[in-house]
Amino acid sequence: MTGSAGNERKTSGPPPALLTGAVAEALRAADGSAGGVYLCSGTPGLLRLAVLTGLPGPLFRPWWRVNVDRPFPVTEVHRTGIPVVLANAAETMRRYPQFAAGLPFQFGSLHVPVAADGRSFGVLTVLGRAVADAAEVLADRERLTAVADSLGAAFLRLEADGRAVTWDDEPLCVRPPVAGPAPGRVGRFSWDPATGAVAVDEHARGLLGLPGDEFTGTLDALVRAVDATDALRLPGLFHRTARGRPPPLPVRLRTVEGALRLLELWEESGAKSPADAPDGPFPVAGVLLDPGPGALADGAADLLPEGVFCLDRMGFIVYANPRAGRLLGVPRDLLVGRSLWESVPWLNQPTYEEHLRGVLLAPEPTHFHVRRPAAADRPSDELLYEGDWLRVSLYPGADLVTCTAVPANRVPDDAAPEPADTDAHAPDAAASTAPFYRPIVLAIALTEAVTARQVSAVVMQELLPAFGSRMLAIYLLQERHLYLAWESGFPEGFLAPFEGVGLEARLPGVETLTTGRPLFFDSMQQLAAAYPGIELDAEEGARAFLPLIASGRPVGSCILGFDRSRSFGSEERTVLTALAGLIAHAMEKAQRYDTEAALARGLQQALLPRRLSQHPRVETAGRYLPGTEGMDVGGDWYDVVEAGDGLALVIGDVQGHGVQAAATMGQLRSAVRAFALSDRPPQEVMGGTNHLLIDLDPGQFASCCYVRLDPATGLARAARAGHLPPLLRHPDGRTEVVELPGGVVLGVDPRAHYPVTELRLEPGAILALYTDGLVERPGHDIDEGITTLRKALAEAGGPGAGSPGPAEGRARPSAPGADALAAGVEGAPGRSLGTVADRLTALARQSADRPDDIALLLATRREGRKDHPGRA
Repeated sequence: MTGSAGNERKTSGPPPALLTGAVAEALRAADGSAGGVYLCSGTPGLLRLAVLTGLPGPLFRPWWRVNVDRPFPVTEVHRTGIPVVLANAAETMRRYPQFAAGLPFQFGSLHVPVAADGRSFGVLTVLGRAVADAAEVLADRERLTAVADSLGAAFLRLEADGRAVTWDDEPLCVRPPVAGPAPGRVGRFSWDPATGAVAVDEHARGLLGLPGDEFTGTLDALVRAVDATDALRLPGLFHRTARGRPPPLPVRLRTVEGALRLLELWEESGAKSPADAPDGPFPVAGVLLDPGPGALADGAADLLPEGVFCLDRMGFIVYANPRAGRLLGVPRDLLVGRSLWESVPWLNQPTYEEHLRGVLLAPEPTHFHVRRPAAADRPSDELLYEGDWLRVSLYPGADLVTCTAVPANRVPDDAAPEPADTDAHAPDAAASTAPFYRPIVLAIALTEAVTARQVSAVVMQELLPAFGSRMLAIYLLQERHLYLAWESGFPEGFLAPFEGVGLEARLPGVETLTTGRPLFFDSMQQLAAAYPGIELDAEEGARAFLPLIASGRPVGSCILGFDRSRSFGSEERTVLTALAGLIAHAMEKAQRYDTEAALARGLQQALLPRRLSQHPRVETAGRYLPGTEGMDVGGDWYDVVEAGDGLALVIGDVQGHGVQAAATMGQLRSAVRAFALSDRPPQEVMGGTNHLLIDLDPGQFASCCYVRLDPATGLARAARAGHLPPLLRHPDGRTEVVELPGGVVLGVDPRAHYPVTELRLEPGAILALYTDGLVERPGHDIDEGITTLRKALAEAGGPGAGSPGPAEGRARPSAPGADALAAGVEGAPGRSLGTVADRLTALARQSADRPDDIALLLATRREGRKDHPGRA
């Protein structure tokens, strides 16, 4: 752990007063105990926590930054713009196992987008009590959404004034303003920088020793009531707070008589609009606390034989009895007013952090054993109990965590390990949760990674931040040589000479694999001494070389690089070695996948038509885009087949992905072609193909749409089996969904009936057949995507078409392909059908995130053309 995040920094993003005020309002709106706001950072694809309130910032460092492609509630809300309500831990684990693995406690959470005018700025998050059902917090969600919308509108105004709305600093860790009546030994005050007036209540007067009839109500008068040393910094604290930069909480002060007081300050941004005055000054409010015995139970706890101390929700010790000071080995006056991890650094271990996180998030008490440092580290007068172990209990309350500590002469088998050394080469505090949290999250994330690139990306996102690493290289073994599969952070070109090195080379990345032993170098000097003549990429830093071995088989090696010299503790070495095994198994699975995917892609490319059948009076254009998730290839297909004196237009979608789906697609395409070449009626084509699929694979099913077109008359007879309805663009630009009655998908019911519908394709009209990958988007109704595609088709124009007419409906873009023209593509006379197909799939083609395959087939009829070849 570390101390509070630096609240006194001057940030370049939105004014802190705006953010902290919004988060405080969010807690009130949703009845939460903690919350925060994530904002986009200057790094593409990265969200940063800008404000955290109600929880100690250092305890939640692993969640200060998240990649937008992570399966977390915050990232999903940012990507989709849809609020996420997690009623309890079970719902969280079901929907977001990686997130739940890091915070396996009984709490609920609400996450809503901070957006305006189509822009997503970030996400507002509130944590609170767990409930049985999400319906219980729907009203809270609506109120929270209103707060987020107001914040998004303020961000728009800031952008209009030329101010950036991004966050690239550590989060501001603050507490919400105190609500309700002040307890007996807490006083309140306020300061208006516009007038200079200071107002204090009678409790604050008493705590500062201010005479009621002589206090002049100015900041100078308030300053004169504190010790001379503190008086020098107090005005600066007030002025910085008024500018939206409150100090880390709490501030320790001494009165002129030497009594200890704890001061908390915050800006009251609600008094004026932060958008109108983004940098303040704002009125300042504060509380003054007496941490002495009289502040809590009038010193009754001082008489108890147990050690008793109290933490507020920010992790600061607000009370400690004398016995607690002696048992913890820290004088009582050095405990109060400081964070637990600052006062008792040997509690800075992942196990203890986990207990404290749990008691802050869930209302259940917890108990654990802790080993004190060696006797030489204790104060000379601390000989009050036998043994080195304490039993610590944490009891959560609304505002405080009450802690007790008692000697433990007998330690259970599951007791915590000894405190780790805290020398200058210890890992960063950011990595303190790595040995316990990251292996779980990494294991879950690796189960979802399919390709070698996805595995490498997971390692970079999960492993590097956990251990404070900045550089990563992953080599995979092929034919007794190592080839670079992924690298990040190394100087450009540095790794090139090591590409394809053989297993006989004396390099640490090779020897870690051939020996099966991880290699750790605390400094570059150590690395150079062990491997004389090796080229170094930096003068300073540390390196870890990990063997990737799965089930006894060598897979490759992994290199972690650190910017500064550091030591690797025994526990950390064990964890990194174990993680290397997880990575190796994931990489081995990814290599098998890559082989199968390459086979499936080759099979699919061989089965898709290279050239569409031609007719002098019909132009056709087809497009296919494979998905980028899962197996990358699926069973979507299209075809144009000669059918007597006409043409058969076919599109279909086989369930699933991979070699099996591609093979089934090929069989169905061949069957449909055979039926079409014999010019069988559409209902017989569908029925015969249905029986064939049931005979081939009873567990497989497919959708299909078959249209038999007479080029001379434009008469089309269509049948469909569970497929999406075609779209028809008339020559004047009007579009419509062709409602075909249709039957069930192929491969389900041997008695299925497929009715035939007749329609007419006028010269210049466009018939569009497509698969669901073009119009479907998670979280949106597929009808929205069809409507958007219809609008795009209307605006796209066509061969020989005039100006486009109005689409018969509008909807926001809901799929990658349909988005291509939603921004306003204008039609143009004479545009080729291939150009229209490219326009309709433009955005999907550019997108790196296509959950499903996309197939599109367009056909138009031309009057009087002698020859117009089809295009594939």
